[in-house]
Amino acid sequence: MKVTTIHGEMDDSALERRDGVVDNDNEHTQWVEYWFAGELVHRSAHVSLKQHPTMQITPGDFFG
Repeated sequence: MKVTTIHGEMDDSALERRDGVVDNDNEHTQWVEYWFAGELVHRSAHVSLKQHPTMQITPGDFFG
């Protein structure tokens, strides 16, 4: 499989893949990183929010 990296497309067999996850009350985040010769060359992430962000707007926020 080809992976788009900072050095152009590279075959994934030449890369080291690292996966990670954060899961807490507010979010579930998964990411994939590809490394080449000790250098991070690609990172992609998917974030799912479990709760709606709280917003508080006051009149000065728009016309301050």
